Amino acid sequence: MSIVKINALTVPAEQREVLEQRFASRAGAVESSDGFEWFELLRPVEGTDQYLVYTRWRSEEDFQAWMEGPMKAAHQGGSGNAGADGGEGGGRPKPAATGSSVWSFEVVQQAAPKKA
Repeated sequence: MSIVKINALTVPAEQREVLEQRFASRAGAVESSDGFEWFELLRPVEGTDQYLVYTRWRSEEDFQAWMEGPMKAAHQGGSGNAGADGGEGGGRPKPAATGSSVWSFEVVQQAAPKKA
């Protein structure tokens, strides 16, 4: 079964739009990676300032290959705030997130809508 990585990004209210724009500008950056299965950026609705970056991978090895290759290159060595820093050259903008925590899961059950 697949694995899921969730990056919980703490984002102050005044940085939400910045974070979302940075993710939008990277549309397609992960989709061609070997073993990639799914991506979602989840905006908090109430009770938290944490965005969740949900990615699903065929295997831990596929995720690690992406982390060490395309993701690392996109973040120029990475700051620990995946997707939150803009990552464009020497005048690199300040990260939109003030904190980050990565959670890892194995998919043990799944379901899809029944077809009519």
